[in-house]
Amino acid sequence: MKDLAKRGSFADIVALADDAIRPICLRLRALVVSLHKEACEIVWPKHRIASYGVGPKKMTEHYAYIGVQKSHVNLGFYYGASLPDADGLLEGTGKKLRHVKIRSLDFAGSPAVTALLNAAIAERRQRLSK
Repeated sequence: MKDLAKRGSFADIVALADDAIRPICLRLRALVVSLHKEACEIVWPKHRIASYGVGPKKMTEHYAYIGVQKSHVNLGFYYGASLPDADGLLEGTGKKLRHVKIRSLDFAGSPAVTALLNAAIAERRQRLSK
C-alpha cells in the first residue's frame, strides 16, 4: 500500500478512537489492504479519517474512507450512491457519498461489507480507465 503520510498516519486515527472501537478500525484497514494491496492511503487526523484510493486524489481517485466516531466507525464510500447494495447497508442522502456504521468486529469483516468494498474498488478502477 502506498502511504502518503504527509498529513498523518493510521496510528494517529486509531489513537483518536475509544478503546472499544480501535479493533474495528484495524480490521477495516486490514480488509481494505487485503482487497487492494496497492491502495493509496491518506490520513487526515483533524477530520478523523483515513482515505483509500487508486491514487492520491481524494474526490476522483479515492473510493472509501474509515472515519472514527464516538461509538462506531464509519466506512464511507465517495461514490456510494452508485454502488450495488443488496443488503441495504448504505446510509446517507447526498448526491454521491454513502456510509455504513460499523459497530462490531464481526460486521467489519462480513461478506456484505467486503462486497461493498470490492464494488467500490471496481467502480473507481473502471471509471478511471475510461
